[in-house]
Amino acid sequence: MRKGWIATAGIALAVVLFLGGCSGQPLTDREMGTGGGALLGAGTGAIIGAAVGHPAAGALIGGGLGGVGGYAVGNEMQNQQVQNDQTQSQIQQQQGEIETQRRQIESLQSQQNTE
Repeated sequence: MRKGWIATAGIALAVVLFLGGCSGQPLTDREMGTGGGALLGAGTGAIIGAAVGHPAAGALIGGGLGGVGGYAVGNEMQNQQVQNDQTQSQIQQQQGEIETQRRQIESLQSQQNTE
């Protein structure tokens, strides 16, 4: 009974991951962190659970804890990426303003030289 349940849960997880991969959009850092943490946690939990005679319970507990930890890491990575993108946008805007001011200065200098 347990092996059938574990196999069913494994197949369901594979189907969910497969369908998520077919959505056409790349996974965010948050999604990758959550999925990776859950898979790693479930695998580790199953190994530890098998040592004490409860691999399914170990996989569920490990998967849950791994998913939460992976979400936290992935969320932080995604927030950092958003902040980096905002900083890069500000830098590009400032570079554009500097270039505009440079052209204005050159224009003023050429006007002064011709007077």
